[in-house]
Amino acid sequence: MPLSSLALFAAVYAVAVASPGPGVFALVARVLARGTRGVPAFIAGFLVGDLLWFSIAATGFALLAQSFAALFIGIRYLGAAYLAYLAWRAWTAPVEPISGEPVHGESGARLFLGGLALTLGNPKVVLFFLALLPTVIDLEHLTPLGMIEIAATIVAVLSATLTAYAVAAIRVRRLFVSVGARRAINRGAGTVMAGAAIAVAVRS
Repeated sequence: MPLSSLALFAAVYAVAVASPGPGVFALVARVLARGTRGVPAFIAGFLVGDLLWFSIAATGFALLAQSFAALFIGIRYLGAAYLAYLAWRAWTAPVEPISGEPVHGESGARLFLGGLALTLGNPKVVLFFLALLPTVIDLEHLTPLGMIEIAATIVAVLSATLTAYAVAAIRVRRLFVSVGARRAINRGAGTVMAGAAIAVAVRS
């Protein structure tokens, strides 16, 4: 791909990823409530979801995605249910010492599948790859090498952006050392995740 086209895609994609949405809210709220344990698996779920949507758009399967719209609606509700579960965990989890991460928590596989479900059912992601992406990249003349270049850009941009959000969240988390403050931030994070769950469930 021409470097200018790849740079344009990277810039547009970075703005889309950085704009707050259900995925970003879920990641930040979880870090605030539970720390960084499991964050790589959570982010990996977002990565695979974005790469799947890119593959669907790049290989001309947009009509196929529309044909299975009911399936993706189901996935969206699954993602909303997972956010609601995280919200409940944040509200009910015991306050952990600031010096250590929780010993017990969601498994890496569960966090990965949660991130994947959130991404596959996120209308913002669907809109970007099926509607906005074709206006930025000439998908009809995209070569296999070009697909690899874009996929690598997706991995780099999404990983860097979500990691930056997680780092910022963990720094904020460390400011709250008292039990009352930690409980308040857990419940605040739970409220954010509950709101994100509702937004995912009702958004068309």
